[in-house]
Amino acid sequence: MPMKLPVPIEFRLPEGWLPAAPPDGIDVPGVAFAAVHPHPDRGFTANITVAGEVPQDSATLAELADASAQRLREVVEPVVVTQRREVGFEDAPALTQRLTFSGVVGDTQHDLVQSQVFLTFSDVLNPHRRAVIRLALTATADQHNEALGDFQEFVRTVRPDTGAGA
Repeated sequence: MPMKLPVPIEFRLPEGWLPAAPPDGIDVPGVAFAAVHPHPDRGFTANITVAGEVPQDSATLAELADASAQRLREVVEPVVVTQRREVGFEDAPALTQRLTFSGVVGDTQHDLVQSQVFLTFSDVLNPHRRAVIRLALTATADQHNEALGDFQEFVRTVRPDTGAGA
C-alpha cells in the first residue's frame, strides 16, 4: 500500500514519463507515488519516486539525507554519497544529494545513480509543523544524465496543493 504524504502536493510529470499503475502496485515501501521512464536501459527502468515525512523539529535536512542513504544501504551495499548540496531559501530550505550503488534486476548487474531532492513545506493547517518531501530519480549510470533534465523539470513543478486548481 502506498504511503500518504504528510502535506498535499501537486506536480506535473515530464513528457513521456508514465505513472506506475496501479498506485497500490508500487513495490517500494514508504513511497507515495512513482513514475517510470518510457525507455528502459538494458532491463532497468529509470523511475521517479515521491515520499514524505514529518521529522522531529531538531532533524536537519542533512540528517534526513543521511537516514535516506542508510535505508538504501540496508538493501544494497555499498552506497556512496557522491554529492550533497544545500539549496533553497531560508524560509524554504532544500537539499540535494546523489548516491551511487549497484543492483541486480533480473540476472543483470546495473551501476545505478539516485538523485534525491529534499523539499520542506509548512503544514497549511499548522504552520509550525514542517513536512519534508523526498523526490528521487533512480537510473542506470548510462541513462542518469539523460533522465536528470526530466527530473529537474519535475522538481520545478512540485508545489503545495492548495485545492485551488490550476
